Amino acid sequence: MNRSKAVFAYLRLANSLLSTRVSSTRCFSTQVTHFSRSSSHLSFQPHSSNLRNTHQKLFFSSKPDSLVRLILANDWSDGLVTELEELNSALTHETVIYALKKLDKEPKKASNFFDWAREENGFKPNSSVYSFMLRILANKDTLKEFWKALKEMKDEGFYLDEETYYTINSSFKNKNKMEAEAVALTHFYKRMIEDNANDRVVKKVADVVLGGEWSDEIDKELDDMKISLSDNFVIRVLKELRNYPRKGLKFFHWVGNCSGYEHNTVTYNALLRVLARHDSIGEFWNVVEQMNGEGFEIDFDTYTKVTRHFQKFKMLEDAVKFYEIMMDGPYKPSAQDCSLLLRRLSGGSAEDMDLVGRVVSKYEAAGYSLSKAIYDGVHRSLTGLGRFDEAEKVMKTMKNAGCGPDNITYSQLVFGLCKAGRLEEARNVLGEMEAQGCIPDIKTWTILIQGHCDANQMDDALMCFANMQKNCDADADLLDVLINGFIKQNRIVGAYKLLEEMVNILHLRPWQATFKNLIEKLLRVRKLEESMNLLKLMKKQNHPPYAEPFVQYISKFGTVDDAMEFIKALTTSKQYPSIGAYVHVLKSFLKEGRHPEAQDIVHKCPHHIRQHSKISQLFGTKSTA
Repeated sequence: MNRSKAVFAYLRLANSLLSTRVSSTRCFSTQVTHFSRSSSHLSFQPHSSNLRNTHQKLFFSSKPDSLVRLILANDWSDGLVTELEELNSALTHETVIYALKKLDKEPKKASNFFDWAREENGFKPNSSVYSFMLRILANKDTLKEFWKALKEMKDEGFYLDEETYYTINSSFKNKNKMEAEAVALTHFYKRMIEDNANDRVVKKVADVVLGGEWSDEIDKELDDMKISLSDNFVIRVLKELRNYPRKGLKFFHWVGNCSGYEHNTVTYNALLRVLARHDSIGEFWNVVEQMNGEGFEIDFDTYTKVTRHFQKFKMLEDAVKFYEIMMDGPYKPSAQDCSLLLRRLSGGSAEDMDLVGRVVSKYEAAGYSLSKAIYDGVHRSLTGLGRFDEAEKVMKTMKNAGCGPDNITYSQLVFGLCKAGRLEEARNVLGEMEAQGCIPDIKTWTILIQGHCDANQMDDALMCFANMQKNCDADADLLDVLINGFIKQNRIVGAYKLLEEMVNILHLRPWQATFKNLIEKLLRVRKLEESMNLLKLMKKQNHPPYAEPFVQYISKFGTVDDAMEFIKALTTSKQYPSIGAYVHVLKSFLKEGRHPEAQDIVHKCPHHIRQHSKISQLFGTKSTA
């Protein structure tokens, strides 16, 4: 079907579904008029961190970006090695972690750098560095390097920790479809555990620490164990104590008081990962200050994991404070890290906006120019708060800086206007976009239509939908939005008609979740025939059949013919439903006390089903034939 016919069909569908007559299409070219037209430059007050790190090492770690740029800009060669050697710089743990993080999209170069650091520069990797390196190498192009590094790690007496094992194993199985490698890794990991006597000691130490409140008795019990302390051992015990951060801190202090052992960057970073929780955040910041005072750096892998945790659990002020500290040091987060943090801060509160200002100020203070993604991060927060005059000033500043607004920027404005209930203005934005030469894409239309559905304005939602079809094809996400809009208004049959026509007109393939949701709602209003049609559509589109709600419904309200029609719908051209499907239906009928109907279903089943032992057992007979 051509596009003009599709548009006509959608308009016809809108008329048939709406309870009131749909008005003619609104003009989408009207400019948004509520914005202030005064120009302004984006400006934020700088925020001073209390934990500015003034310690600067005298070797290469003070400028790690130049090392990364040199490696990224050149193929690995003797010439590159010569240039690296001319730097005449020692490599610290933090510098190697930072470089590997920046090289993680170039695993071959990461491997070459890792080998050079060890063999030519004298760098001694610990278990954390090996684990990080293995995560980078776990792909099809660097399998040889992966197994080499894993063997070297074992030969050095280091242990592949549980977290790294599960991460790599999942990547092998799910992301890269490398089942054989996953099996080999599992065998290697199990042998490593069996061969590693220290594993038992680690667990024993953790059990002692968790045995009760810290006391002289625990101190003595640990002393009596005569533990051979190493960075690797301390890291492993801290991981065992990760769900008990304060006990982990007590263990850390005990280790620090042991003669002959001194904490370093590696163990401090391991402790930070343990303490980065709501219930130990005070201790976390105390340790950060202590590290700063002793001249230890936060490595970039620790920053990545901790900030991810802060953002996940909405510890946003802590995430911003941590970002500021890293930006004051030599291992600065990237523009992408800044953009991701700004996205997490666009929660729609004045406090979040203050945090946005701090992040951008710190980014600028580090000497970076604002990128399109950073501008969008600020704009997203302003529109989410309904501060549209300021958002417009940001858009003007973006344009003056050569970062013209695009679909992402306009979509944020549309979202903010819809959130504020200013739907007509949101629709008008699309006309403004087109006037600026920016054609709305499916995501912008979906946000606009979602806003109308959330406001229970399904007539305007469908008109937007029809207008969208002039330049843009619908997708499964948009269909799901519309279906949920109808369901919200309890117009379940209307939702069904929309889905059916979308599939038949444009051959759209709805999400499995959309089918399941609508089937449940149809059965709730006793629309078995429509539900069955959706089940058949799911089968045609190769979605797994959604049987459970049908079994429950038919066993309570359906007939024997309904049950047989349902079982038939599960049948494919290649095979009958499994014996389990028949047993499930029959059990449900029997549970409802509908024994005669259950017997009738059995007699209508194929012969091999009637003769199956599981069917006979249901009725307590040898044969139901």
